[in-house]
Amino acid sequence: MDVAHSDPRLVAAYERGNDLPAASLRAWAELISSQLTEVRRLLEVGAGTGIFCAALAEQMPQAEIVGVDPSELMLAEAARHHAHPRVRYRPGAADALPLTDGSCDAALLSRVVHHLPDRVAAARELARVLRPGGRLVIRTTVRERLDSPVYRYWPELLAHDARRFPAEAELLADFTGDGRFEVTRVFSFAQPIARDLAELRDRYALRAESKFGALSEAEFAAGLARLDGEVPVGAAHGEVLERYDVVVLERAAGPA
Repeated sequence: MDVAHSDPRLVAAYERGNDLPAASLRAWAELISSQLTEVRRLLEVGAGTGIFCAALAEQMPQAEIVGVDPSELMLAEAARHHAHPRVRYRPGAADALPLTDGSCDAALLSRVVHHLPDRVAAARELARVLRPGGRLVIRTTVRERLDSPVYRYWPELLAHDARRFPAEAELLADFTGDGRFEVTRVFSFAQPIARDLAELRDRYALRAESKFGALSEAEFAAGLARLDGEVPVGAAHGEVLERYDVVVLERAAGPA
Protein backbone atom coordinates (compact mmCIF):
# COMPACT_ATOMS: atom_id res chain seq x y z
CA MET A 1 0.00 0.00 0.00
CA ASP A 2 0.98 3.66 -0.32
CA VAL A 3 4.12 4.40 1.70
CA ALA A 4 2.74 7.90 2.36
CA HIS A 5 0.76 6.41 5.21
CA SER A 6 4.02 5.70 7.03
CA ASP A 7 4.92 9.40 6.89
CA PRO A 8 4.84 10.61 10.54
CA ARG A 9 3.45 14.02 9.55
CA LEU A 10 0.61 12.48 7.54
CA VAL A 11 -0.15 9.93 10.24
CA ALA A 12 -0.29 12.64 12.91
CA ALA A 13 -2.83 14.63 10.85
CA TYR A 14 -4.82 11.66 9.54
CA GLU A 15 -7.20 11.23 12.48
CA ARG A 16 -8.34 14.86 12.53
CA GLY A 17 -8.25 15.29 8.77
CA ASN A 18 -10.31 12.18 7.94
CA ASP A 19 -12.75 11.94 10.82
CA LEU A 20 -16.42 12.17 9.94
CA PRO A 21 -19.30 13.86 11.76
CA ALA A 22 -20.80 11.34 14.19
CA ALA A 23 -24.11 11.11 12.32
CA SER A 24 -22.32 10.51 9.00
CA LEU A 25 -20.12 7.81 10.49
CA ARG A 26 -23.18 6.07 11.96
CA ALA A 27 -24.95 6.29 8.60
CA TRP A 28 -21.98 4.68 6.85
CA ALA A 29 -21.74 1.94 9.48
CA GLU A 30 -25.45 1.23 9.12
CA LEU A 31 -25.18 1.13 5.34
CA ILE A 32 -22.18 -1.22 5.35
CA SER A 33 -23.72 -3.57 7.88
CA SER A 34 -26.99 -3.64 5.91
CA GLN A 35 -25.13 -5.21 2.97
CA LEU A 36 -23.84 -8.11 5.11
CA THR A 37 -25.36 -11.28 6.53
CA GLU A 38 -24.40 -13.58 9.41
CA VAL A 39 -21.22 -11.76 10.37
CA ARG A 40 -19.19 -13.06 13.27
CA ARG A 41 -15.86 -11.67 12.05
CA LEU A 42 -15.37 -8.68 9.79
CA LEU A 43 -12.03 -7.69 8.33
CA GLU A 44 -11.12 -4.15 7.34
CA VAL A 45 -8.09 -3.97 5.06
CA GLY A 46 -6.28 -0.63 5.20
CA ALA A 47 -7.91 0.21 8.52
CA GLY A 48 -5.80 3.32 9.06
CA THR A 49 -6.51 4.86 12.45
CA GLY A 50 -9.49 2.59 13.07
CA ILE A 51 -12.35 5.04 12.50
CA PHE A 52 -14.53 2.49 10.70
CA CYS A 53 -13.44 -0.48 12.82
CA ALA A 54 -14.78 1.10 16.01
CA ALA A 55 -17.95 2.36 14.31
CA LEU A 56 -18.71 -1.09 12.87
CA ALA A 57 -18.10 -2.72 16.25
CA GLU A 58 -20.77 -0.44 17.71
CA GLN A 59 -23.13 -1.12 14.83
CA MET A 60 -22.60 -4.92 14.86
CA PRO A 61 -22.51 -6.03 18.53
CA GLN A 62 -22.28 -9.70 17.55
CA ALA A 63 -19.13 -9.29 15.47
CA GLU A 64 -15.40 -9.31 16.05
CA ILE A 65 -13.65 -6.69 13.91
CA VAL A 66 -10.09 -7.18 12.66
CA GLY A 67 -8.37 -4.07 11.34
CA VAL A 68 -5.29 -4.74 9.19
CA ASP A 69 -2.90 -2.05 7.98
CA PRO A 70 0.71 -2.13 6.75
CA SER A 71 1.60 1.01 8.71
CA GLU A 72 2.68 0.41 12.31
CA LEU A 73 2.31 4.16 12.89
CA MET A 74 -1.33 4.07 11.76
CA LEU A 75 -2.04 1.06 13.96
CA ALA A 76 -0.57 2.84 16.97
CA GLU A 77 -2.95 5.74 16.32
CA ALA A 78 -5.83 3.28 15.94
CA ALA A 79 -5.07 1.70 19.32
CA ARG A 80 -4.87 5.17 20.87
CA HIS A 81 -7.99 6.70 19.34
CA HIS A 82 -10.28 3.76 18.55
CA ALA A 83 -9.62 0.94 20.96
CA HIS A 84 -12.63 -1.33 21.43
CA PRO A 85 -13.05 -4.68 23.22
CA ARG A 86 -14.18 -6.39 19.99
CA VAL A 87 -11.63 -4.78 17.67
CA ARG A 88 -8.16 -6.20 17.05
CA TYR A 89 -5.57 -4.29 15.05
CA ARG A 90 -2.94 -6.30 13.20
CA PRO A 91 -0.09 -5.41 10.84
CA GLY A 92 -0.39 -6.83 7.35
CA ALA A 93 -0.67 -6.08 3.65
CA ALA A 94 -3.65 -6.56 1.35
CA ASP A 95 -1.80 -9.25 -0.61
CA ALA A 96 -0.54 -11.06 2.51
CA LEU A 97 -3.27 -10.98 5.14
CA PRO A 98 -2.42 -12.38 8.60
CA LEU A 99 -5.56 -14.57 8.71
CA THR A 100 -6.38 -18.20 8.00
CA ASP A 101 -8.40 -19.49 5.06
CA GLY A 102 -12.15 -18.85 5.28
CA SER A 103 -11.88 -17.23 8.70
CA CYS A 104 -13.87 -14.07 7.92
CA ASP A 105 -17.54 -13.54 7.08
CA ALA A 106 -17.15 -10.08 5.58
CA ALA A 107 -14.53 -7.53 4.58
CA LEU A 108 -14.31 -3.80 3.97
CA LEU A 109 -11.99 -1.77 1.76
CA SER A 110 -12.68 1.89 2.49
CA ARG A 111 -10.78 4.44 0.37
CA VAL A 112 -8.09 1.82 -0.19
CA VAL A 113 -8.26 0.33 -3.70
CA HIS A 114 -6.34 3.20 -5.33
CA HIS A 115 -3.44 2.56 -2.94
CA LEU A 116 -3.13 -1.15 -3.76
CA PRO A 117 -0.10 -1.95 -5.93
CA ASP A 118 -1.73 -5.18 -7.17
CA ARG A 119 -5.53 -5.30 -6.94
CA VAL A 120 -5.73 -8.79 -8.43
CA ALA A 121 -3.38 -10.15 -5.75
CA ALA A 122 -5.47 -8.40 -3.09
CA ALA A 123 -8.65 -9.91 -4.57
CA ARG A 124 -7.14 -13.39 -4.42
CA GLU A 125 -6.10 -12.88 -0.82
CA LEU A 126 -9.51 -11.57 0.21
CA ALA A 127 -11.15 -14.54 -1.50
CA ARG A 128 -8.83 -16.79 0.51
CA VAL A 129 -9.76 -15.37 3.93
CA LEU A 130 -13.49 -14.96 3.23
CA ARG A 131 -15.85 -17.90 3.57
CA PRO A 132 -17.98 -18.82 0.54
CA GLY A 133 -20.93 -16.45 0.54
CA GLY A 134 -19.01 -13.87 2.58
CA ARG A 135 -19.32 -10.33 1.30
CA LEU A 136 -16.79 -7.65 0.44
CA VAL A 137 -17.78 -3.98 0.53
CA ILE A 138 -15.58 -1.55 -1.38
CA ARG A 139 -16.01 2.14 -0.57
CA THR A 140 -14.25 4.21 -3.21
CA THR A 141 -14.77 6.57 -6.12
CA VAL A 142 -14.34 5.13 -9.59
CA ARG A 143 -12.46 7.10 -12.23
CA GLU A 144 -15.47 8.14 -14.28
CA ARG A 145 -17.25 9.57 -11.23
CA LEU A 146 -14.49 11.50 -9.46
CA ASP A 147 -16.43 14.39 -7.91
CA SER A 148 -14.95 15.15 -4.49
CA PRO A 149 -15.26 18.75 -3.25
CA VAL A 150 -11.45 18.88 -3.16
CA TYR A 151 -11.27 19.22 -6.95
CA ARG A 152 -13.15 22.52 -6.84
CA TYR A 153 -10.22 24.12 -5.04
CA TRP A 154 -7.33 22.02 -6.38
CA PRO A 155 -8.41 21.13 -9.95
CA GLU A 156 -4.93 19.74 -10.71
CA LEU A 157 -5.73 16.87 -8.32
CA LEU A 158 -8.45 15.59 -10.65
CA ALA A 159 -5.91 14.52 -13.27
CA HIS A 160 -3.69 13.11 -10.52
CA ASP A 161 -6.52 10.96 -9.15
CA ALA A 162 -7.69 9.92 -12.61
CA ARG A 163 -4.33 8.17 -12.94
CA ARG A 164 -4.67 6.46 -9.54
CA PHE A 165 -8.31 5.41 -9.31
CA PRO A 166 -9.59 2.50 -11.41
CA ALA A 167 -12.60 2.75 -13.68
CA GLU A 168 -15.64 0.77 -12.56
CA ALA A 169 -15.12 -1.90 -15.22
CA GLU A 170 -11.46 -2.32 -14.25
CA LEU A 171 -12.29 -2.62 -10.58
CA LEU A 172 -15.00 -5.21 -11.14
CA ALA A 173 -12.77 -7.21 -13.50
CA ASP A 174 -9.96 -7.29 -10.94
CA PHE A 175 -12.22 -8.74 -8.26
CA THR A 176 -14.42 -11.06 -10.33
CA GLY A 177 -11.60 -12.60 -12.36
CA ASP A 178 -11.34 -16.40 -12.17
CA GLY A 179 -14.78 -16.44 -10.55
CA ARG A 180 -13.49 -15.31 -7.14
CA PHE A 181 -16.31 -12.86 -6.50
CA GLU A 182 -19.73 -12.12 -7.93
CA VAL A 183 -21.14 -8.59 -8.13
CA THR A 184 -24.10 -8.07 -5.82
CA ARG A 185 -24.66 -4.33 -6.11
CA VAL A 186 -23.00 -1.08 -7.21
CA PHE A 187 -24.48 2.20 -5.97
CA SER A 188 -23.62 5.63 -4.57
CA PHE A 189 -24.01 7.08 -1.09
CA ALA A 190 -23.31 10.61 0.13
CA GLN A 191 -22.96 11.99 3.63
CA PRO A 192 -21.78 15.28 5.14
CA ILE A 193 -18.04 15.51 5.75
CA ALA A 194 -18.14 18.98 7.29
CA ARG A 195 -20.73 21.26 8.87
CA ASP A 196 -19.81 24.09 6.50
CA LEU A 197 -17.00 25.35 4.28
CA ALA A 198 -15.11 26.80 7.25
CA GLU A 199 -14.84 23.35 8.78
CA LEU A 200 -13.91 21.87 5.41
CA ARG A 201 -11.17 24.48 5.09
CA ASP A 202 -9.73 23.49 8.47
CA ARG A 203 -9.84 19.83 7.45
CA TYR A 204 -8.06 20.37 4.14
CA ALA A 205 -5.49 22.68 5.76
CA LEU A 206 -4.15 19.65 7.64
CA ARG A 207 -3.15 18.03 4.32
CA ALA A 208 -4.18 14.70 5.79
CA GLU A 209 -4.97 13.07 2.43
CA SER A 210 -2.02 11.52 0.64
CA LYS A 211 -3.06 13.16 -2.66
CA PHE A 212 -1.96 16.54 -1.32
CA GLY A 213 1.61 15.26 -1.53
CA ALA A 214 1.34 15.66 -5.32
CA LEU A 215 1.04 19.45 -4.95
CA SER A 216 3.80 22.00 -4.63
CA GLU A 217 3.63 24.43 -1.72
CA ALA A 218 2.51 27.16 -4.12
CA GLU A 219 -0.24 24.97 -5.61
CA PHE A 220 -1.52 24.01 -2.18
CA ALA A 221 -1.52 27.64 -1.01
CA ALA A 222 -3.42 28.73 -4.15
CA GLY A 223 -6.13 26.14 -3.58
CA LEU A 224 -6.48 27.08 0.07
CA ALA A 225 -6.83 30.73 -0.97
CA ARG A 226 -9.64 29.76 -3.38
CA LEU A 227 -11.41 27.98 -0.55
CA ASP A 228 -10.86 30.91 1.82
CA GLY A 229 -12.57 33.12 -0.70
CA GLU A 230 -15.72 30.98 -0.59
CA VAL A 231 -15.91 30.42 3.17
CA PRO A 232 -18.01 33.54 3.98
CA VAL A 233 -20.54 32.66 1.26
CA GLY A 234 -20.48 28.93 1.96
CA ALA A 235 -21.37 29.43 5.62
CA ALA A 236 -24.92 30.18 4.56
CA HIS A 237 -25.23 26.89 2.66
CA GLY A 238 -24.56 24.51 5.53
CA GLU A 239 -23.19 20.99 5.32
CA VAL A 240 -20.69 19.85 2.71
CA LEU A 241 -21.46 16.43 1.22
CA GLU A 242 -19.05 13.91 -0.26
CA ARG A 243 -20.28 11.05 -2.43
CA TYR A 244 -18.71 7.61 -2.71
CA ASP A 245 -19.29 4.61 -4.92
CA VAL A 246 -20.10 1.42 -3.03
CA VAL A 247 -19.35 -1.95 -4.60
CA VAL A 248 -20.74 -5.06 -2.91
CA LEU A 249 -19.24 -8.39 -3.96
CA GLU A 250 -19.96 -11.92 -2.76
CA ARG A 251 -17.34 -14.61 -2.39
CA ALA A 252 -18.18 -17.34 -4.87
CA ALA A 253 -18.30 -21.00 -3.92
CA GLY A 254 -15.25 -23.01 -4.89
CA PRO A 255 -11.51 -22.41 -4.57
CA ALA A 256 -10.15 -18.88 -4.08
